[in-house]
Amino acid sequence: MFIDRAVIEVRSGKGGDGAIAFLREKYVPKGGPAGGNGGRGGSVYFRANKAINTLFNFRHSKTFIANDGEKGGIKNQYGKYAEDVIVDVPIGTVIFEEKDHVFLGDLNEEGKMIRVAKGGRGGRGNSCFKSSTNRVPKIAENGEPGERKRLILELKLLADVGLVGFPSVGKSTLLSVVSAARPEIADYPFTTIVPNLGVVSVKDGSSFVMADLPGLIEGAHQGKGLGLQFLRHIERCRLIVHVIDLSNTGRDPYEDYKIINNELEAYCFALEKRPQIIVASKMDEEGAEERLKALKKKIKQEIIPISAITEEGIDTLLYKCSALLKETPAFPLFDEEKEELDHKTYTLEEEEPFFTVERIKQHVWNIGGEKMLKFYKMTNISTDEGMMLLMSKIRSLRIDDVLENMGAEDGDTVILDDFEFEYVR
Repeated sequence: MFIDRAVIEVRSGKGGDGAIAFLREKYVPKGGPAGGNGGRGGSVYFRANKAINTLFNFRHSKTFIANDGEKGGIKNQYGKYAEDVIVDVPIGTVIFEEKDHVFLGDLNEEGKMIRVAKGGRGGRGNSCFKSSTNRVPKIAENGEPGERKRLILELKLLADVGLVGFPSVGKSTLLSVVSAARPEIADYPFTTIVPNLGVVSVKDGSSFVMADLPGLIEGAHQGKGLGLQFLRHIERCRLIVHVIDLSNTGRDPYEDYKIINNELEAYCFALEKRPQIIVASKMDEEGAEERLKALKKKIKQEIIPISAITEEGIDTLLYKCSALLKETPAFPLFDEEKEELDHKTYTLEEEEPFFTVERIKQHVWNIGGEKMLKFYKMTNISTDEGMMLLMSKIRSLRIDDVLENMGAEDGDTVILDDFEFEYVR
């Protein structure tokens, strides 16, 4: 089954907690703090693999979770790093974050990898907190939390030439004639419900990949018919072959031509700017020559007449495709940011506040903010010193002043994630 879109969830591993330990050896009196750092949590990567050609496996595997890093040990022993999770996907997979549809990467080359969820940093052990004023620290960091994301995977086929046109204009028949592909062919619309790929070998020794896409109709860019579902597969094509049916169907070939081009333009991705070859199919039908003459008067560019039955014009079409592909570069789907080796550019943006305070109900307050919650989760409050560090941070941020200005009273409950304490002026 051909599946070209999936929604999944990924979770990177939490960093290991730092240890609180002290050296105890026979000949080392007062050995001092010796708590090791925690190990890094596992990250989640996606990798392009040519052995896979569909997202079918993601219908059942919806969640990918990396392991947490190990905790730090005694005698300054570091925790073990967790192994990364590598998920193989077809070449041509584009990854978005579901929230706000943020583009994360395009796996358009064999072996290319993208990290989609970074593993958390390991927490520092108490040996890292030793100083001249605190020689026996009883404090350590918890590991940094991992990331949790919902992702959209979209497969956009890697084809050089894309066949477009209304249903039943002869696209599948053309692909079956010029390649070894065997798409389903029948005398009713929408016979092709999944894209078909075929490798075309030209007599001059060149070759390219051709894609037969499901037929388009008016409104395809808005999801009518199968348009929106499969228009994405033409985004990578460097060349478009526009197939027009010249048999006696009762339709106006020129109107069909205009409708398809309007749909390509409305879909964006600069499809209307790609080189396009116009093909008049089914020229073996009665009256096709007269309809071709009428069409040439309205379309002021070359039209290649072909017949899949007699193979008229097939070689001309393939030579034309080969010549245009040699001079047509690939069209990037997205402007991926590239690292500057000689300099970096910094922009001034409004910084996110370290914390937020909101009133949940009468006499109950909540402290939030991504940075504040991260600091709390990485603070080990199981010791007196850890608790003092947290309360010191709250005072240094003047959160108590914010609470007072917002009308907090003595005895009110203040919630910070899963930690509660009583507010006192």
